Parts: sequence; structure tokens; C-alpha cells
Amino acid sequence: MTRTVLIVVAIGIALYLVYLMRRPIGWLLVATFLAVALSGPVNFLDRRMRRGFSITLVYLGMVAVPFAFGALIVPPLVEEGNNLADNAPQYARDITRFVNDNETLRNINNDYDVTRTLQDESEKLPAKLGGAASTLRDVGFGIVNSIFALVTILILTAFMLGSGRRWIDAGLRFLPEDRAERIDRVLGRAAKAVGNYVAGALAQASVAGLLSYIVLSILGVPFAAPLAVIVFFLDLIPLIGATIGAVIVAVVTLFSDFPTATIVWVIFSIVYQQVENNLIQPQIQKRAVNINPFLVVVAVLFGAALLGVLGALVAVPVAASLQITIREYAEYRNIHPRPEPEPEPPPDTPPDGADPIEGAAPA
Repeated sequence: MTRTVLIVVAIGIALYLVYLMRRPIGWLLVATFLAVALSGPVNFLDRRMRRGFSITLVYLGMVAVPFAFGALIVPPLVEEGNNLADNAPQYARDITRFVNDNETLRNINNDYDVTRTLQDESEKLPAKLGGAASTLRDVGFGIVNSIFALVTILILTAFMLGSGRRWIDAGLRFLPEDRAERIDRVLGRAAKAVGNYVAGALAQASVAGLLSYIVLSILGVPFAAPLAVIVFFLDLIPLIGATIGAVIVAVVTLFSDFPTATIVWVIFSIVYQQVENNLIQPQIQKRAVNINPFLVVVAVLFGAALLGVLGALVAVPVAASLQITIREYAEYRNIHPRPEPEPEPPPDTPPDGADPIEGAAPA
């Protein structure tokens, strides 16, 4: 009884410590995923140069891409925000004229004075934007924390890329040869699955972003390139990312050429998502590991609950790795089944008429 209580208490303490350290544990998991995903290009460059240089080049490329996308997206957003603040009073006057020209809307406006309230708030908008220092300060603190987390993850990833293989080999030396070989094979298959999934997801998102840019350019929607970049990043999120990106772009088309641009974009989004879900996505899943769709949904939900967007991004390859491990273990158990216990021999029975204790006949 005492032993059971101590085991339960130890498990409770361990779970509580894991809860307290959930943030660094999450960083470590993300760093492990990045190390596995980047090991492909690093190993490719490692054949032509020193490993330190190959890691540096891959890191520079990985860091340069978000900055390039940010430079493409942020200026249009800032410009449109300023234009919205400057033109808000004119928009309010246009709405007022539209309401006055419609008898039904005019009656509603007379009852609730909607347009007067809208005009008052629109005139306050530039002042509110100018006095948002406290909000920007809070956002700045959040950005600093995010940068600290990102730098920590990148450092952990660099250590894993540089020394991860040596750490694995050192750990496998302590295991029996057959078990070490099987574990090394599981790790290799999991790494290949993660690499294939990441490459396929990037290719899928690139196709979505490129086609979105072409369609938006044909429709004449402003800022087609930044919107295509947003579609690219959101398409990396399994299940719901493509839908969120399509909705965001559809909202933008409402202010561009409504209803023509909106209708064309909605039709394109529905058709493309059907092609992506039934043709492109299954090929990616097949290249990585044939994961059950139910497990994909569960993995994404759990990953998003634990680590947010990053958790949703890494959920599918993590589920693939777990599935590989379970399959390998099941195969191992089929090849090496547990030996059945040998039946105990029956107790020796004394001959008829013999004493069971002393082996003598009764008197």
C-alpha cells in the first residue's frame, strides 16, 4: 500500500513539473522538429563544405525569408491603415448619402441616428490611432518575448544540427545491438517522414500562393502579392489554414470590385480547395506516412491546444513519427513474441497403498 501511494505521488509531482516547464519543453519540441526538417538541406550542403558553413547558410536563408515577406506585407498594411484613418470621414458621408436616398434606411436612421454616430466615431479615428502608444507598448513587450523564444529555439536547433547525430550514436551504444539497430531505423524513418512532409507542405503552400497571386492580379485586386503571401503562410496550417486565407482575401475583394471579384474569388477558392484536399494533400500524406484522417484531426487539435499555431504546424509530422514507432514496435512483437510460460509438472503421486509422507504402507 505504501509503495502504491509513493508511486502515485511521484507521478503527480512529475506531471506538475512538466506543467511548470511546459514552455521550455514546447521550445525543445519545436527545436527538435526544426532540426529534423532542416537536416535535409544541411546534409546536402555538408557534402560540399564544412558542416558549420552549411548550417550557417541554411540559417541565413531561413531567417531571410520571413524578413523578405515582412518587407512585402507590412508597408501596404501601414499605408492602407493610414488611408483608412484619413478617408474614414468621407466614407461616413458616403454612407449617410446612401441611407438618405433609401426610404427604409432613412426611417431606421431617424429612429436610431446611426449615421450621426458613425460620423462622430470616424472623426475620432485619427486621434485614436495617434494615441495608441499604450497598446503599441504592450505589443512591443509581446514581440520582445517572441523574439527571445525564437532566438532560444534557433540556438537549440543549431546544437541539434551540429551534434544531434553524435548524441544519438552515443545513446545507442548502451543498448543491445538488435534493439539499437531497430531504434536507429525508427529514427531514420521518422526523420524522412518529417522531411518529406515539410517539403510537400511548402510545395503545396507555394502552389496556393502562386495561383492566388495570378487570380488576384487578373481580377485587379490591389496588393495581390501581400495577399498571396498571407495565403501561402496560412496554407501551411493543416485543415483550416486554407479556408482562413480564402476568407481574408474575400473580405478584401469586397472593397475592390464587388460583387464580380468576390464571386470569382469564392468560386476559385472552393474549386482549388477541393483539388488540394483530394489530390495534392493525399500525395503529401502518402509521401510522408499514410496517416488516418481521424488521427490528423486529433493531432492538429491537440497540437493547437498545446502550442498554438506552431503546434498545429508540427502536429501531423509528430503523429507520423508516433505511428512509425507503433508500427515498428508491433512488427518487433510479431517477430519476437513473448515466450509462453512452461506448464508446471504435476506433483509426484505415491504408488497405491504407499504412505504419502513416509512412502510406507499403512498398518
